[in-house]
Amino acid sequence: MKTLTYNHTIFASYIGYITQAIVNNFAPLLFLTFQRSFSISVEKITLLITFNFLTQLIVDMVAAKYVDRIGYRIPVVAAHVFAAAGLVGLAVFPYLFADPFTGLVLAIVLYAVGGGLIEVLVSPIVEACPTENKASVMSLLHSFYCWGQVGVVLLSTVFFTLVGIENWRTLACIWAVVPLFNAFYYAKVPLLSLTEEGEAHSFRQLFSNKLFWLFVVLMLCSGASELSMSQWASAFAESGLGVSKAVGDLAGPCAFAVLMGIARVFYAKFSEKVDLRKFMFGCGILCVISYLIASFAPIPVLSLVGCGLCGLSVGIMWPGTISLASARIPLGGTAMFGLFALAGDLGCITGPTLVGMVSGAASNSLKAGLGAAVIFPAVLAICLLLGMRKRSK
Repeated sequence: MKTLTYNHTIFASYIGYITQAIVNNFAPLLFLTFQRSFSISVEKITLLITFNFLTQLIVDMVAAKYVDRIGYRIPVVAAHVFAAAGLVGLAVFPYLFADPFTGLVLAIVLYAVGGGLIEVLVSPIVEACPTENKASVMSLLHSFYCWGQVGVVLLSTVFFTLVGIENWRTLACIWAVVPLFNAFYYAKVPLLSLTEEGEAHSFRQLFSNKLFWLFVVLMLCSGASELSMSQWASAFAESGLGVSKAVGDLAGPCAFAVLMGIARVFYAKFSEKVDLRKFMFGCGILCVISYLIASFAPIPVLSLVGCGLCGLSVGIMWPGTISLASARIPLGGTAMFGLFALAGDLGCITGPTLVGMVSGAASNSLKAGLGAAVIFPAVLAICLLLGMRKRSK
């Protein structure tokens, strides 16, 4: 049998982020189908999203506290088993309960446990691998979430077109093969610990570090800047151009994910020639501009250009923050990564919620909602600027 190396570990981590993209983006493609097939109201559909993110938040908190004691292998294998079980559960559980909604919730909670663990574990696993350019590797790693998101939307659309959306249960089981394969893969690849036993900072040490809180704010703003646009891009494209849902998905979230992935690959390739802090600051300014274009452009096509620029600008924010924190707080350990995942997920909830609330208050004007979301990249840019000035002094 061929000896597995740390390159295989990194490749398994790429598949891990593809798995996370599957569990976060497959079910939303079926929300209308769930409404029709199981007579589920819009309010309950919204609860499915809430259960997903709340479960991931809880897992982030628990994993941050205990993973360093357990080690990486058992929880990362379990994460993929949970993800596979949840995807299969989507196809099976609604038919096992008198109320199909109960089955859907159970399935989503299962794969959300997997998604939360993946988010906490994969970055420190890759960070611990003996690679030379950590920031480059981290950026490339996170690009695979983008490619996974694009793949889920495109391949699922092709499947529904050729086979029929009524066969969605079959596709759910097909997607489950990805995390199931990766569970076996992670069971075999070599893994290193990010810190030696007893060396990692405790929660108290992290919480007393002012620099840690700066990175928490950056993570929150990164998640909010990304999800505020990506979650509303499809609806914005449809309402702005009056196109069909399929075209709206391609012009909105799919294009957003492609450009976000391109940004991460670009930085991975040229990271040695680029100052990460300055690059992130520039991306923060570009993100502010992109939100302003999307919100105030008088021509719908220009608004869509703003959406695309947003995907390009947010690409480096999340992985870049993790890379900066790993360099500045080297003993942060898995606890730090877990708390960062928690902060990022809070941003993922806060940003889209603000857009929705402001849009509703402004007579369902998504332009107004997106205009309000400019606060997140603005705060990120300000924090980076203050951080750079303090360090230069």
